[in-house]
Amino acid sequence: MKTVIETAESNTLALVFADFKEITKARLAISVVFSSIAGYLLGADVINVISLLLLAFGGYCMVGASNAFNQVIEKDLDALMNRTRNRPLPAGRMSVNAAMAIAIIMTILGVVTLYILNPKTAMFGAISIFLYTCVYTPLKTKTPLSVFVGAFPGAIPFMLGWVAATDNFGIEPGTLFMIQFFWQFPHFWALGWMLHEDYKKGGFKMLPTGKKDKGTAIQIIMYTIWMIIISVIPAFGITGGLQLSVPAAVLIFLMGLVMLFFALRLFEKRDNTSARKLMLASVSYITLMQLVYVADKFL
Repeated sequence: MKTVIETAESNTLALVFADFKEITKARLAISVVFSSIAGYLLGADVINVISLLLLAFGGYCMVGASNAFNQVIEKDLDALMNRTRNRPLPAGRMSVNAAMAIAIIMTILGVVTLYILNPKTAMFGAISIFLYTCVYTPLKTKTPLSVFVGAFPGAIPFMLGWVAATDNFGIEPGTLFMIQFFWQFPHFWALGWMLHEDYKKGGFKMLPTGKKDKGTAIQIIMYTIWMIIISVIPAFGITGGLQLSVPAAVLIFLMGLVMLFFALRLFEKRDNTSARKLMLASVSYITLMQLVYVADKFL
């Protein structure tokens, strides 16, 4: 049988691990790693398992560092919102020094790991951390344009995988970047719509018009349309080595129409239920779209 001390130590380790996952936003970081690996598979002529592991580790560190820095900067604002008040810093389970140590160590590990792949990958990883921490985070309480700025580091992972595989930045990774760039607007504005009242407590300006109104819904629709167009452009043979078959393009187009349907429903109803459905549809879209791209290359 376990002793009381062993049980206490086990519980403590579990709590520390849980707080580490929270400070680095593990679920978000894993989704970013997924995007990076999809980009790598699209760009690689030969799949190198070591390179994939380096990309996955470096990508997690990159996102984890950004999130840790973000939570240090916003710890007082996080304490004001229902959604974030139980995070490690506002709840007092982790000190600012500990969070900063995690952020700095993960930044160094991330950049060094990505540099081993190639310098361009490390450069884009470092740019992502800088934009997220030093530009996007401070702007969130200043202007709704913060979402536009935040879309840049958010769009890097899909592109990053291609650069990691090829050591080259051209129209192919640029296209992958644009797909994820336009996708972020309907995704984050749907999330911002759902959490609008909570965000207001922290002073965050996340919706383009500042309100849950037709103007915001129209912008969501427009960016969704642009996302659909960019997602199928490789089928026209104008994106270099990034190609997409007609059946795959049709499938992606139909998935995009599903997301557009939910965006139109949000315009019609302008309620949180519709916003939640759009947010969930957007998560499904980005995952399935990347899987279709990869499957189309190898099947």
